[in-house]
Amino acid sequence: MLCVYITKVTTKQKNTYKMAQEFTDSNFQKEVLDNDGLVVIDFWAEWCGPCKMIGPIVEELAQEYEGKAKIGKVDVDKNSDVSMKYGIRSIPTILFLKNGEIVDKQVGLTSKEGLKAKIEAQI
Repeated sequence: MLCVYITKVTTKQKNTYKMAQEFTDSNFQKEVLDNDGLVVIDFWAEWCGPCKMIGPIVEELAQEYEGKAKIGKVDVDKNSDVSMKYGIRSIPTILFLKNGEIVDKQVGLTSKEGLKAKIEAQI
């Protein structure tokens, strides 16, 4: 009789790259408005299909532009004050702020190259 044992091997990998920062109603002043450089903010929600598509792009850009631009996300369902202040009516909406002022805006899904071009124009 031949016996075969199958062993399931699992490994856990940790993300070693920098992820986009989470901006909230409570930290927005300090992390965004008091920042002297470029801040890119992705307004999103868990239930939003296009947000899920652009989310990984935002994460990649946060890593690529570390030290050059601060890139983060605002969950509109959890942070209504900031979302209302900036009149966010459609998501995803990406705002580009420099020295606390809006310098560019992207509403809806776009490519990584499109976002990179907007970032490069501001840094």
